[in-house]
Amino acid sequence: MLTGMNIVVIGGDARQLEVIRKLTELDAKLSLIGFDQLDHGFTGATKEQIDELKYADISAIVLPIAGTNNEGKIETIFSNEKVVLTKEMLLQTPEHCAIYTGISNEYLDQLTTTSNRKLVQIMERDDVAIYNSIPTVEGTIMMVIQNTDFTIHNSKVAVLGFGRIGMSVARSFHSLGAMVKVGARRSEHLARIYEMGIEPFHLSLLNKEVSDIDVCINTIPHPIVTAGVISRMPAHTLIVDLATKPGGTDFRYAEKRGIKAFLAPGLPGIVAPKTAGQIVANVLSQLLIEDLQQRKVDE
Repeated sequence: MLTGMNIVVIGGDARQLEVIRKLTELDAKLSLIGFDQLDHGFTGATKEQIDELKYADISAIVLPIAGTNNEGKIETIFSNEKVVLTKEMLLQTPEHCAIYTGISNEYLDQLTTTSNRKLVQIMERDDVAIYNSIPTVEGTIMMVIQNTDFTIHNSKVAVLGFGRIGMSVARSFHSLGAMVKVGARRSEHLARIYEMGIEPFHLSLLNKEVSDIDVCINTIPHPIVTAGVISRMPAHTLIVDLATKPGGTDFRYAEKRGIKAFLAPGLPGIVAPKTAGQIVANVLSQLLIEDLQQRKVDE
């Protein structure tokens, strides 16, 4: 249980509603910032303005999956309020106050470092990423179906990267009857791809391997689907980039060539916000419980 914890939840999309629901069930006291347009009420949760907070009482701050932008602004889907997280705010919180976010950036890293507050990135955890690969795969399948005039079965699909998302994507499209090949660099990844009954190739051969594909699914957050690579793709090829912004695709050149290319990070929050929110809520609540227990031991 989280009895006695004062938690501030700031902004976010529909996924955050599952987080709020879970934390209230665990008896935490919640202050909701950026939810003034939300009709639904939660027992134990109070809608507030950020300048009304009693910072000295805050045990933890929960940010959206996207965290902040590079100026510290936090996206608030359920409010028109402009919310910015600043160093002055964090310095007013107790030293044990931790900031929980999905992902971080240079602003958030520097902010928490200079204010000496713990920053926890939930999406960096292997368990969350693996759970999230399920709605990610479903969303990717949906995008491919919606943006092609051929079946996935018997189509030629290239998956770039064999991390937690790439592995799930490759397995699922292979199960649907696609002729899948996966590009990777590490020898153990190439061996595992082969063991799964899928065609492996080294990413150094990418220019050659895209010459006959129908769909390219990228999971690598670095420039990999370059203009040179796109120039060798058939004109009907669909590119779905699942990497974090700005992705690994030259979208300008893809548009110039007339090739459909979509940057689609955060698919879980789009196609299955309830499930995606429950994934985050379960992990977050466990982390908060562990933090509370540790503080009691330290005291």
